[in-house]
Amino acid sequence: MSTTLRALLGATALCAAGGIAAAQDNVTLTIATVNNGDMIRMQALASDFTEKHPDIALEWVTLEENVLRQRVTTDIATKGGQYDVMTIGTYEVPIWGAQDWLVPLNDLPGDYDVDDLLPAIRDGLTVDGKLYAAPFYGESSMVMYRTDLMEEAGLEMPEAPTWDFIKEAAAAMTDKEAEVYGICLRGKAGWGENMAFLTAMANSYGARWFDEEWNPQFDSPEWKAALDDYLMLMNEYGPPGAANNGFNENLALFQQGKCGMWIDATVAASFVTNPEDSTVADKVGFALAPDNGLGKRGNWLWAWSLGIPAGSQKVDAAKEFIAWATSKEYTAMVAEKEGWANVPPGTRQSLYDNPEYQKVPFAKMTLDSIKAADPTQPTVDPVPYTGIQFVAIPEFQGIGTAVGQQFAAALAGQSTAEQALSNAQALTTREMTRAGYPK
Repeated sequence: MSTTLRALLGATALCAAGGIAAAQDNVTLTIATVNNGDMIRMQALASDFTEKHPDIALEWVTLEENVLRQRVTTDIATKGGQYDVMTIGTYEVPIWGAQDWLVPLNDLPGDYDVDDLLPAIRDGLTVDGKLYAAPFYGESSMVMYRTDLMEEAGLEMPEAPTWDFIKEAAAAMTDKEAEVYGICLRGKAGWGENMAFLTAMANSYGARWFDEEWNPQFDSPEWKAALDDYLMLMNEYGPPGAANNGFNENLALFQQGKCGMWIDATVAASFVTNPEDSTVADKVGFALAPDNGLGKRGNWLWAWSLGIPAGSQKVDAAKEFIAWATSKEYTAMVAEKEGWANVPPGTRQSLYDNPEYQKVPFAKMTLDSIKAADPTQPTVDPVPYTGIQFVAIPEFQGIGTAVGQQFAAALAGQSTAEQALSNAQALTTREMTRAGYPK
């Protein structure tokens, strides 16, 4: 058993030339995807694909983020063959591509225009010059805030705020009797849930997961400062039960007018400004993720992408679907039906060059945030890994979720920050030693 396979299975236990060949006749594609808004919209619009491809039927498996990750990881590592198209992220693609677990997508049609993909997003999905997944949407993270509450507090959000300003604003905007909380942040345990936010935040405090010799660093003063501030913000100015809140839960709270600020994925901007879903749609402002003046902001880089597991027997049909779902034409269709603000963001330069999209209030801040993220130098001090809100090694999926459980327990009041950091240090050291680091 390869070390990569062992690590991934351990993780689930711990927690352009030419066109595509003609698709196979009368096939059913099983598509595993996450229950985020843009993917739900894709399913609703998929009749456009099936009308153009009457011989291809679509079967959807829609899962919560943590469950999706566990299911697709187990399936691809064991060659289970349950799915023909997987929704996977910037963490998985390079690791799985290097193992030949994904089908290369270098033969997408010429009019797909792979060179239009934003370099920061495309590079994260490429191994040895081969594209192993096509980005459905790309994101960084930023501050979304209630402009009316900020004004009432007598404050003005800078375009590039500091964490000190965020603390001041969170205190000023909190009115717990009215169920308005100054700040909403991810608390749900998971390497892609609370640890995505906390790792990015910690980077801006000068913290890092490992030093250059792969020694865990949770016993550092920088991690202590970051976790203390996170817990203070959430306990004093956050909503009750925050240890259960991930992206979708905080989105709902913000749309209901219960969050003064929310620091999370840039992709949320279209949902918090949609008057059909958001009670505060006309009162939302945007700013870069905060920093501490150390040269790194607390923002991440991610793409939810569509890939084909090497075990699929329906590769041609799967490529047809991926080319449709991640194309310029799909973007134009969403714009026509639901408006430019609701198109999948963060993947193509042509979108940001489009004068109509430039009118969208969050378009520039999203692109600026994506460009500000540097996964090759994610931390203040040097590190031996790439990745901003994750460490790009197979072991991280399991370790990251286990550490996330420690920090969620601290948020829930079941342990102190000191205990959580000590436990994180011990379990990370144990797992990295077991995996043979340093290598």
